[in-house]
Amino acid sequence: MELASHVAKQSPIPASSKSKGNFKVGKPYKVAGKRYTPQETYNFEQTGIASWYGPNFHGKKTANGETFDMYELTAAHKTLQIPSLVRVTNLGNGRSIIVRINDRGPFSKGRVLDLSKRGAELLDFKNQGTARVKLQVLSNESRQIAEAAKSGQDTRGTEVAMNQRGYRPISHRPKHPAAARPAPRPAVAQKASVPAVEVADIQTSVPGHVTQGRFYPDPVVQQQAVRSTRLFVQAASFGSPARAEQFASTLRNVGNAHVQPAIVNGRNYYRVRIGPLQNVPEADGVLERLALIGRDDAIVVVD
Repeated sequence: MELASHVAKQSPIPASSKSKGNFKVGKPYKVAGKRYTPQETYNFEQTGIASWYGPNFHGKKTANGETFDMYELTAAHKTLQIPSLVRVTNLGNGRSIIVRINDRGPFSKGRVLDLSKRGAELLDFKNQGTARVKLQVLSNESRQIAEAAKSGQDTRGTEVAMNQRGYRPISHRPKHPAAARPAPRPAVAQKASVPAVEVADIQTSVPGHVTQGRFYPDPVVQQQAVRSTRLFVQAASFGSPARAEQFASTLRNVGNAHVQPAIVNGRNYYRVRIGPLQNVPEADGVLERLALIGRDDAIVVVD
């Protein structure tokens, strides 16, 4: 079936009908002829190209029934459970934030994540439109908000409370917390402050205060070490090296096709990749050329 929320976004919903959303995994669905299978997972990492969405969808319904706000730290993913909490790192500049998945997408070829306008601003790629990113699901935090959502609680805003200097995932905290320390100062300029939002009662140790039921945190963007990355288009993956080499030989006119071995869950795979490529527009061009010869399932990967 086609994704219902993809169609629902075409019509704005009034502010009075804002919903707190609910927990959702969903059945397999198709968009533009491609099939996606959502799953509930708390051990997930992914690299690829992120884009962002904003004004055209502001105020419209997300996949889990919330009203999309382009100024919140949310994102759309094709298969992760909703809601889930994900650390997103811009591999080009090392900037890192935590966002909450509350929507499905992006459905443009070669994209793995659609960030809100605010998320793209904080990761400093709004003007470029895309960025090479790494996604990491926060396991324990995502389990907590999943349980909260399943019980009917509102999880909007939990992502804001986690974007703090020194915030560590629950699994990385000491069993016996040290005595409370003064709240650290924000690490980003005032223009990067995040509006106050209502939050669910989730386990977290972040500086801030509550005024009239709203939590006001000290938002920051964490700075990670920057490493060089390479951009490829992966056309297919095989269990047989001979089949992979044979297929790669048919793609010489598309680009620099080669076979890259990989081990996934103890099994050997042979990935047919084209690249390395200079930038995202070049990768998009390779995707288009592959689509012309019937390879609509190719993906952009970042190593």
